[in-house]
Amino acid sequence: MKKVWIILAVVVVVVGGFLLLRNFNAQRQLNAAMEDLQTEQAALGDLVATVGATGTVRSNQTAQLSWQTSGTVGAVNVEEGEVVAEQQVLAALAQASLSQSVILAQADLVNAQQALEDLYDSFEELALAQAAQRVADLEKDVLNAEWRLWSLKGTAKQVDIDQAEATLVLAQDKLEKAQEDFNRYESQPEDDPTRAFFLSKLAQAQKEYDDAERRLNNLLAATSPEDIAIAEADLALLQAQLADAQAEHQRLLDGPEPDDIVAAQARIDAAQATLDLAYIKAPFSGTVTAAEPKIGDQVSPGTLAFRVDDLSRLLVDVEVSEVDINRIEVGQPVVLSFDAILAQEYQGEVVQVALVGTSQQGVVNFIVTVELLDADESVRPGMTAAVNIVVSQLEEVLLVPNRAVRVLDGERVVYILTSAGSLEAVPITLGASSDTHSQMLDGDLRAGDTIVLNPPLVFETDSPPSFIGVR
Repeated sequence: MKKVWIILAVVVVVVGGFLLLRNFNAQRQLNAAMEDLQTEQAALGDLVATVGATGTVRSNQTAQLSWQTSGTVGAVNVEEGEVVAEQQVLAALAQASLSQSVILAQADLVNAQQALEDLYDSFEELALAQAAQRVADLEKDVLNAEWRLWSLKGTAKQVDIDQAEATLVLAQDKLEKAQEDFNRYESQPEDDPTRAFFLSKLAQAQKEYDDAERRLNNLLAATSPEDIAIAEADLALLQAQLADAQAEHQRLLDGPEPDDIVAAQARIDAAQATLDLAYIKAPFSGTVTAAEPKIGDQVSPGTLAFRVDDLSRLLVDVEVSEVDINRIEVGQPVVLSFDAILAQEYQGEVVQVALVGTSQQGVVNFIVTVELLDADESVRPGMTAAVNIVVSQLEEVLLVPNRAVRVLDGERVVYILTSAGSLEAVPITLGASSDTHSQMLDGDLRAGDTIVLNPPLVFETDSPPSFIGVR
C-alpha cells in the first residue's frame, strides 16, 4: 500500500511539473506575442469598394486573314504597323498563277453587270412613254369601234346624220387648209423640220376626214348582219389589245420584278466572290499587326497572310465570380494596372456584363468587358491587366482593416486592445470592402478603439481562454 502511494505521488509530481512547464512556455509565448502586437485605430473615413480581377488586353476587333486559293503572290501593298481602310487591297496573287475559274470570273462579272443594266434599261423613260402612247391610241380605237358597232345596230337619227355631215364639212375644210400649208413646203428636203411638221398635220387631218366620212356613210348605209359581226370582232380584238397594252404599261411603271433583280445581282456577287479569291482585303478599318506574305511566295488555301486589329478601342475581358457579379453594372469606373508598365494606373469603364455565366470545375464566373479610356502606346493587345472595378464609394463610414478580421464561433470578430492591456473579441458585420478596409455595418466597435492587426494565435481558437473578454 505504501508503494502505491509513492507511485501516485510521483505521477502527480510529474504531471504537475509538465503542466507548469507547458503553462510557463505558453505564457512566455503569449508575452512575446503581446509585445509584437500591431494595432490601428478604428476611425471614420471614405471607402472605395472594388471588385478585383485580371484579364488580357484585346483590340476592339481582330481578323486573321488567309488566302482562299492557290497561286503566287504578285503584290504586297502594306507593311506591319500600317493603318488600312475597310476593303483596301492588302495583297494580290499574280494573274498568271490563278486557276482558270478565277481568271474567267472577270468575264462572268462583266456579263452579269451588263444583264442587270439591260434589265433596268428596259424600263427607261422612252419605253414607258411609248407604252403610254399605245394605251392612249388603243383607247381611242376602242371608242371608235364601239361607236361604229352602236351605229350599225341602231337606227340612225336625223340629228346624228346632221351632226356627222357637219363634222365631215369641218374635217374637209381642215384637210384643205392642211394641204395648202403643206404645199408651200412640199419642195423642201424630206428632213426639213418645217416640212415634216406640216406633213404630220396633213396626215392627221386626212385621218380625221376619213373617220368623219366613214361615220356618215355608216349612218346612211343599210346594215347587214355580216357588217355587225365584223364590227363586233374588230371591237373584241381592239379590247384585247388594249388590255395587253395596259398590262405592259403597268409592268413598266412597277419596274423590274424583284426576283429578276435578285437573280441578276446574285450572278454579279458570285462572279465577284470568285474574282476576290485572288486578293486579300481588309474587312474593317484598322492596323496591320502581322504581315506574312512576300512577293513570289507560293500560297495555298488557308495560308496566313495578315492580321488586322482595330486599335481605336482597347478592351479587357475579366472573369468575375457569381458572388460579386450583381454588384457590377455598365458604366462603373475601373482602375487598371499592368505588370509591363510600372508605377502607372489607367482609367477604364465597364461596357458589358455577361448575362450568362460559365462553369469551370464547379466555379461559376461571368465575363465583364472593360474599355480603357486613356490608353497610350505603352498598352498593347495581349498584355495582362489587373482590374479593379469600383462598385461603390462611401463617405464617413467606420472602417475595419481587413487583415484584422478573424472568425470566432462561426462569426466575424476583431480583437481590440483595452486600456487595461487585455484583448477583447468584438463581433462585427461587414459591408462593402476595398483591398485594405471594409465597412462595418453592425457591431460594438467604436471609433477610437485600438484594433489588433495580428492577434496571437492563442486568441483565434473557437474557445478563447477565460481571460479573453468578448464585448
